[in-house]
Amino acid sequence: MQIPAKSQDEFIKSMTEKSQKIRSLFLEHVVNLTKNVDVKVMLGDGTVSEQHTFDPALIRHFYGELLKKLSDWRAQDISTSNEKDLRRIFIRFEAREGNYLLSGYMSLQYHALLFYKLNHRVIEVQKELADITDKINELEINLAPKGDQIIQEKLKELGYEPVDQQKLFEILFQNDNLAKEMIEQVYSNTDENFAQLTKRRLDLFNELDNMLIEIYHTVPVMIDEMKMIGAEEGCLCQFDLEHLKNETKEGNFDPARISSNIKEKLLVKMDEVFNAIKI
Repeated sequence: MQIPAKSQDEFIKSMTEKSQKIRSLFLEHVVNLTKNVDVKVMLGDGTVSEQHTFDPALIRHFYGELLKKLSDWRAQDISTSNEKDLRRIFIRFEAREGNYLLSGYMSLQYHALLFYKLNHRVIEVQKELADITDKINELEINLAPKGDQIIQEKLKELGYEPVDQQKLFEILFQNDNLAKEMIEQVYSNTDENFAQLTKRRLDLFNELDNMLIEIYHTVPVMIDEMKMIGAEEGCLCQFDLEHLKNETKEGNFDPARISSNIKEKLLVKMDEVFNAIKI
């Protein structure tokens, strides 16, 4: 049973009321911890842009401090998920009372965007890369006839008659080792300048990668699971109450069957989270 929940049961209504207070406090923390700061970055074309970002490490620190206060709860480590530019940082914690398991989930979802550091070296590297790429393209055009000749000679050594492009593709497709061998032979016969340019291009790309920085963006609003799955920015705070039958979790159960003693303990557990998250 997910909490908050729409229910006329007095116990569930009390649990929902407590969860709503916790959610409000959690949102206050998120608002404070995701306040934007301005930062100047550089776009791929060298244009300087002013962006807004926050520090996800502050959320991680908040989670860590919260879990320390919930020492009687069983908690997983702080978790993160990365899917392209979509990020999520979350925690799960749970407590058992009798045959009932109360678990909490708090999460912040945000996007990470890549920019270059504000460094004139970015423009210099891009210019050099453009020049090198032009030179490599020119060399590759000049290399093509020579490469065809080398490949035809190699095929002749192996007993093949001169073949057209379609037949060559079929031969190489059916023999990976032969394809790799021919590629190595073609490039080993190129001039030293080609190899140097290729290495320099790789070094420059690596240098550009090292000048990339991530800018983080989110919206400090409470969202539900569907919106989170839909990649919307925001935070989620919810609880689940499950019945354990033969150690198997059941989400559908009759709250009226929970003993008064267990109900009282579960409500105390919600108070523990509320007190731990107080600002």
